[in-house]
Amino acid sequence: MSLTVNLYYTGKNGSAKRFVDEMISSGVVAKIRQEPGNLKYHYFQSLSDPETILLIDSWENQVALDKHHESPMMTTIATLRDKYDLHMHVERYREDDAPDDTDSDFIRK
Repeated sequence: MSLTVNLYYTGKNGSAKRFVDEMISSGVVAKIRQEPGNLKYHYFQSLSDPETILLIDSWENQVALDKHHESPMMTTIATLRDKYDLHMHVERYREDDAPDDTDSDFIRK
């Protein structure tokens, strides 16, 4: 069962955006996206709070996420979070077993 983790990175004076820029330019994001079990790793900037960046991070299962957490990249990520003095809020979601079409009446394609 897949799971998604939403991480909200909040900083000051554009530090969250600079964190993301360095994550991308250093190649860390590309490496994470290539890890076995990674389904999605995308950043978004809040329209209501430009000092907050949302990371949507999806994995095939908890085992894949645990392996990611044990990887050397986590040390790099933690170092960058400290460098940019970021604070985090985390939400976790698991895939449900509802049929894919249960919301189709509300979705415009």
